[in-house]
Amino acid sequence: MSRARAGDHRIAAILGPTNTGKTHLALERMMAHGTGVFGLPLRLLARELYDKVVKAKGPASVALITGEEKIVPPTARYFLCTVEAMPLNMRPAFLAVDEIQLAADPERGHIFTDRLLHARGTQETLFLGAATMRPILRHLIPEAEIEERERFSTLSYAGAKKLTKLPRRSAIVAFSSEDVYSIAELVRRQRGGAAVVMGALSPRTRNAQVELYQSGEVDFLIATDAIGMGLNMDVDHVAFASYSKFDGRKRRRLFPQEVGQIAGRAGRFRSDGTFGETADARPLDPDIIERVEDHEFEPIKKLTWRESHLDLSSLDSLRHSLNAPSPDPVLERVRSASDEDVLDLVSRDPDIRARAAARGGTARLWDVCRTPDFRKASPDDHARLISTLYMHLTSPSGYLPDAWLDAQLSRLSKTAGDVDALAQRLAYVRTWSYAAHRKDWTKDPEYWTSRTREVEDQLSDALHERLTARFIDRRTSALMKGLREKTDLEAGLNRLGEVTVEGHFVGRLNGLSFEADAAGEPLARRAVANAAMKAVRPEVNRLLSQLSQAEDSALALGEDGVLRWQDDPVGRLKAGSDPFTPGVTLIGGELGSSELIAQAEKRLMTFAASQAETRLEPLLALRKALKEDGKLDGLARGVAYQLVESFGAMSRIKLADELAALSVPERQSLRRAGVRIGEHAVFMPALLKPGAARLLSMLKAIHEGDIERAVNPPPGLTSIPNDRRHTLADYAAAGFQPCGPRAVRLDMLERLADLIREQRSENKERRFEPNAPMTALLGCSNEDLREVLKALGYRRVQKAAEDQPELWSGRSRSTQRPAQTGQKPHAKGKGQGKGGPRKDARPRPAPVKDKPIDPDSPFAALAALELEQPKPANQKRRKPRKKSKAKPAEAKTDASPEQSAAEAPETPKAEAPADTAQTPADAPVDSDAAGPEQDRS
Repeated sequence: MSRARAGDHRIAAILGPTNTGKTHLALERMMAHGTGVFGLPLRLLARELYDKVVKAKGPASVALITGEEKIVPPTARYFLCTVEAMPLNMRPAFLAVDEIQLAADPERGHIFTDRLLHARGTQETLFLGAATMRPILRHLIPEAEIEERERFSTLSYAGAKKLTKLPRRSAIVAFSSEDVYSIAELVRRQRGGAAVVMGALSPRTRNAQVELYQSGEVDFLIATDAIGMGLNMDVDHVAFASYSKFDGRKRRRLFPQEVGQIAGRAGRFRSDGTFGETADARPLDPDIIERVEDHEFEPIKKLTWRESHLDLSSLDSLRHSLNAPSPDPVLERVRSASDEDVLDLVSRDPDIRARAAARGGTARLWDVCRTPDFRKASPDDHARLISTLYMHLTSPSGYLPDAWLDAQLSRLSKTAGDVDALAQRLAYVRTWSYAAHRKDWTKDPEYWTSRTREVEDQLSDALHERLTARFIDRRTSALMKGLREKTDLEAGLNRLGEVTVEGHFVGRLNGLSFEADAAGEPLARRAVANAAMKAVRPEVNRLLSQLSQAEDSALALGEDGVLRWQDDPVGRLKAGSDPFTPGVTLIGGELGSSELIAQAEKRLMTFAASQAETRLEPLLALRKALKEDGKLDGLARGVAYQLVESFGAMSRIKLADELAALSVPERQSLRRAGVRIGEHAVFMPALLKPGAARLLSMLKAIHEGDIERAVNPPPGLTSIPNDRRHTLADYAAAGFQPCGPRAVRLDMLERLADLIREQRSENKERRFEPNAPMTALLGCSNEDLREVLKALGYRRVQKAAEDQPELWSGRSRSTQRPAQTGQKPHAKGKGQGKGGPRKDARPRPAPVKDKPIDPDSPFAALAALELEQPKPANQKRRKPRKKSKAKPAEAKTDASPEQSAAEAPETPKAEAPADTAQTPADAPVDSDAAGPEQDRS
């Protein structure tokens, strides 16, 4: 690089705030020359401009030189570099240095000052920076042309905002990796995610993160103050999470010009920008806000300087030259530089001092001491690394040992670990990448350059993946972007019902119900729900349309009242105006159109009605017969009406009076209608089939508003445990009757009565013995059979012994008659409870009162006669009949109060064996069939 004299070429300074096009102008000017060097403050910015020039001039003409990366084609004409890495031995036609105000920085300022004073192009030199440099440039380079530019857009203060209220396309600035990570976590939970940009990231990782932001996949960028050094991104708002930072020595508050430099990244070209605070940052002073908005700051009065012409003949000479005084009052000697601090620490070692005394030893030591502390280690730790490097480089071989360097890289090439672990490994790799790019440090610079780049790329990719996984909810971001930018979202549905939108799983479609994935934060759930509304609705409409045209074979009605289509729940029965014609409520389908929902509900109602018509055909025919004249008349009509109201079955005790009064034709009309009058119940045998029984029980429960009351016995069982939570009516609808501990199917109760009747007919004492066929019939134990018999009103008269069987007598008379109006049915004994009439008491005719005789009547004289009544001959005196005492212990049952009366079976005294015509009065009558009133036991 030429250290040209003033007047040999054009020197210009382009000054102004951010977004004035300074960098773009310099880039265009450089490409207009045959050769050029552009010094930039950050390697990330150098890489960004390198990519732009490559697109314009081709890779063979462009070089990139930073501390850790060198891409230098043999035919390179344009060099994009960090300021520290600018080649000093070139004579380019054009030279530019960006962000020249950094010459006042206490750490790096002396490098910028040196380039300002000595770096020149042979034809044109440009210095780019803030307007605060104008006075000092006039003083140091009076011949320079100074051009000030106005900002293309307006920058205004927007005040403090919570993270949840920050506008899209915001950059949040923090000043430590810990703060950057914690803020990124919050943004992920509350806003879907953010990209992360820090100076410590490798260019590969940084570019990948910036692409996430620039592409719109995320709307927020979390960055350190590196964003203020010319990184060009589409930022509308800059939010400061803090206004203080650690500058390498102490923690201090940002200077106003630093606030302006960072805030100025908001707004690109003609788009206005805003800035403000977020998180825990305290509001700015009004004076600073005004200065930032107007871009008016105090001019820089001092630049950091250090002698660049060093005497490297010995350590003492080097220190003396480094401590040379400033040649100008505006140039302030650097107070403390990291390379000087390391030199002081390592030169205390006698071995190092001895090697530095050798020819070229001091130059080599100074070269090594200038290795940046990429690891941000302590001074002592960094000094130990420098000592190791120097000892290797001053060994007989003069190079870093291949085996040692390979071991360092192998230890770092692991891609496992979290963000912090990977970032730490990358910092170490940057040290070895710096060493590999020093051509005289390794035997094979090309190999080690390639090897370090390979390891860095692996770690960079892994770090990008970890950053993305940790700080970005890819699904939420993609859905929010799609909802914002697309009219139609790409939705998919696989055979398992899994729904994807824009390639991301959002939930499952179970029948017509969309179950959104509940994973993630509230924002994620809202994004899923909104995406579902937009993308899943067409699929739901398609399914509703198919359902409205589905065949009966594709539909099914379950015991729980749920209608299924292709095994998926799509509807649920609900109470309607008619118990046998229930309504239907769709399960799901809310995302569909109202018209298609109505069509689907109508189809399900039609199917439910057809199921009732098919399974309950006998009961519905009976109800239809009630509406037709001549089908059922008299008492038969009343019995049929009550049977329909009771869902097809009733305990006989409730119909005892009506059944006793039925005529033979009336009984025959009921039999033709499918009604069986049994000893214990009146029911329709066709309704005892599992499908019909379960449907009846379910329809009753639905009509009464409690599906839990439905009784669903397993098919094939003749009795089930008596669940006392169910009422007698609940069991009757399912074709069962509670009897003590068991609920017995109605047809099995009649078969049990047949077995008992058969035994009693063969026993002269009209007794019977419980046996195996009875337990097999009911599918219960002997003990349960005894309780069932007790509940039915049978009495045990003889316990089993060694020489005698267990015997039971017929049913007690009290179990055969209904309770009086207003009284609860009772099953404790023959009589009613206290104060009540006997159940078996019959109404007595009222006494006939004698009418008064007319005294003028001819019968008056006869009435006055007192005739002596003759005693009949041979008439035996009749002894009064003793009243038999009830046996309450034998008649007591286990039924609940609401079951007790109904559990007692009955047979009217005038009825022959169940379901037969009434027996004429003069015909011989079987004692059991006639009822307990004629029991001779």
